[in-house]
Amino acid sequence: MKKDALIIVRGGGDLATGTIYRLWSAGLRVLVLETTQPAAIRRQVALCEAVYEGEATVEGLRAVRIEALEQAQSVWAQGAVPVLVDPEGACIARAKPEVVVDAILAKRNLGTCRNMAPLTIALGPGFVAGQDVDAVVETKRGHRLGRIIREGSAIPNTGIPGVIGGYGAERVIHAQAAGVFMNVRKIGDLVEKGETIATIRTPEGTEIPVTTQIPGILRGLLRSGYPVTSGFKIADIDPRREELSNCFLISDKSRCIAGSVLELVCAQVWQ
Repeated sequence: MKKDALIIVRGGGDLATGTIYRLWSAGLRVLVLETTQPAAIRRQVALCEAVYEGEATVEGLRAVRIEALEQAQSVWAQGAVPVLVDPEGACIARAKPEVVVDAILAKRNLGTCRNMAPLTIALGPGFVAGQDVDAVVETKRGHRLGRIIREGSAIPNTGIPGVIGGYGAERVIHAQAAGVFMNVRKIGDLVEKGETIATIRTPEGTEIPVTTQIPGILRGLLRSGYPVTSGFKIADIDPRREELSNCFLISDKSRCIAGSVLELVCAQVWQ
């Protein structure tokens, strides 16, 4: 067993956090690489919030922002996970990880390649297993969710959100215009159809209200002050009003994907 094997996860959003949590729970060393301005919607369950706040905790897992690779060891010694702003993955060659997981979920490859580590894994579409990376994990809800793909690609992005509580596209809100996003409500709030949950301040100074299409729980909401473009995903409504705790828990989808990543990592690290 390679007890000190390092696993680098590119991305710290909500789906990535499920994978990070599972690897950490298995006693593995994980380093998270993020961008300078992460845009997580489900911020209460996204470790990338450590980029803004210095620290973030999800289900008992504490993430700590570091400014240099050399600081990672002290964070691991605390039983926490270090988060380093390194969108290009410049530190990967120096860190020499056993595994690299691309969990950016950009629906396209932003630079991950097989020579980064003995095992490379990508979550979702945009990668070809056997060419770009060693394995791809399916992220689309349905019968194939979490399936490990060793040749070929994940199902292409349809742009249509998965159905929850009978609603699909209606539960996800996108920016109507470019500008600065400002919160009016907060994650976990109960909202009604047509309610204003935020505004977008355009470059011309106009404030455009962001309203809900369905009633439910405000499960995801972009960080206030974030600059958005037209069509940018900014909020997520869960129509199941009794599921308030879900706003603060790693999702079933995220846990399913995480299990497949752990399966691949165990086969690599514990051989």
